[in-house]
Amino acid sequence: MIAGRGERIPPFIVMEVLERAMSMAREGHDVIHMEVGEPDFDTPNCVKEAAYRAMQEGRTHYTDSRGLPELRQAISEHYYEKYHVEVDPERIVVTSGSSPAMLLLFAALLDPGDEVILSNPCYACYPNIVEFVDGKPVEVPVFEEDGFQYRPRDIEKRLNPRSKAIMVNSPSNPTGNLLEPEVLEEIASFSGHGLYVVSDEIYHGLVYERKEHTILEFTDQAFVINGFSKLYAMTGWRLGYLIAPPQFIRPIQKMQQNLFISANAFVQWAGIAALTQAGEEVKAMVRTYDRRRRFLLPRLREIGFGVAVEPHGAFYILANAKKFTDDSYAFAMELLEKTKVATTPGIDFGSGAEGYIRFSYANHLDNLAEGVNRLEEYLSNRA
Repeated sequence: MIAGRGERIPPFIVMEVLERAMSMAREGHDVIHMEVGEPDFDTPNCVKEAAYRAMQEGRTHYTDSRGLPELRQAISEHYYEKYHVEVDPERIVVTSGSSPAMLLLFAALLDPGDEVILSNPCYACYPNIVEFVDGKPVEVPVFEEDGFQYRPRDIEKRLNPRSKAIMVNSPSNPTGNLLEPEVLEEIASFSGHGLYVVSDEIYHGLVYERKEHTILEFTDQAFVINGFSKLYAMTGWRLGYLIAPPQFIRPIQKMQQNLFISANAFVQWAGIAALTQAGEEVKAMVRTYDRRRRFLLPRLREIGFGVAVEPHGAFYILANAKKFTDDSYAFAMELLEKTKVATTPGIDFGSGAEGYIRFSYANHLDNLAEGVNRLEEYLSNRA
């Protein structure tokens, strides 16, 4: 018999769309990818060279389960330089991507039945990971007209003695929106009631015309999840980290020892190079993403999609498609089959995103233009 957790966990729909799109490409179709949140840029050369040097020098063995001291120090310095917050390297645990960091964090924080406040919509894997460790996701609706920002009073209404944490993600997947600093500060104030704030900061650095804020500017009663996949175009390198309150480090370290041992040694050396040497290449990538964002927003509106509040971060636009459908999954699959343009159905991110489609602009501008042209032609003739 298959264990219940294996039966219950839902699929990650964007991966199902991607896998179908890849299958179509193998059949010879010219598929344009606007579904997956993966940078189309190559990893910066300084990062690849650092990994190669590390392998040549034999740095291919286990590290401290918490991560290389040199990398943890570099992360600490990065948070001070960028946000002017002091993070003791002893509060940092390096992981094989940000998803293992999330798993370790919630496993350390939640007893069965403990609750985590999540926005609806939110990143698809948040509730799944909470439930995997027998926690309970509690949804707080957020709305397009607010730029999908939390309304703190709605959070307060859902708090009870089992509440353990509030999850924030700014810039956000799937919306691309940033939480205003005033909203973050108000959310942080709930930590005075014994709650922790869990801040997913994986899209920090991918911000346009605005400034992102770490939760650590507002409270130390918080966990930070971050990594190298998005900003440094290192998705396949699988390198992330967790910043946690001091009392959680030893329990998380023990779980890391048992479940993962340590992140890859030579990849950690590459992470140091990313933080300390890749700045100019990262700035060029961010400028390119912004050009794509400024192209895609008006074009989506022209062909009938709604975007009430412009996103200023990540590389996503969550567009209102209710003019076309009330079934985002069926609509996304229809677009894929009819136009060979892959998009992500909003339902992947919760009931609050039903009727929306997420577009990723982590693709070349020429491909985005061709994709939108295909959508425009198809939708203008669709019955």
